[in-house]
Amino acid sequence: MGSTEDVRRERLMEARAKNISHNVRCTECGSQSIEDSQADIAILLRKLIRDEIQSGKSDKEIFKKLEDDFGESVLYTPKFDWQTAAIWLFPVTLTGGAGLIWAFNSYRRKNNVHIMALDLVRGVPLTPKEKDTMLELLTPPSTSWWRRWFSQ
Repeated sequence: MGSTEDVRRERLMEARAKNISHNVRCTECGSQSIEDSQADIAILLRKLIRDEIQSGKSDKEIFKKLEDDFGESVLYTPKFDWQTAAIWLFPVTLTGGAGLIWAFNSYRRKNNVHIMALDLVRGVPLTPKEKDTMLELLTPPSTSWWRRWFSQ
């Protein structure tokens, strides 16, 4: 009975060690986890993790020890803070802002008062070509440097 319990405990310890090892980057290879790497430092880190598990430490304590010893870059899942939030949210914010600018310009172009007045006077809507010509004639020249640059 004791031997099956020991085997079960050993398997559980091995599973925990592999799970932790898969989430720790090899400091020598950089692109592999220490579980997949055969570098000397990876072998030593795997042994360290197994020793820490045998001494009764939790996974969180082991990750904390590795982070303290080797820095945050050793973990595949870095902590979430304002700097990483800014890095991840900047492209989304930039894309959203560009989409809003595009939507506003499209709305403004479709609802040009001069075009609407000509439609009412003529009683017949303008063709797309006539509408574009009228927009070019009636829209005041842009004073924005980026619009002048993009139109060239």
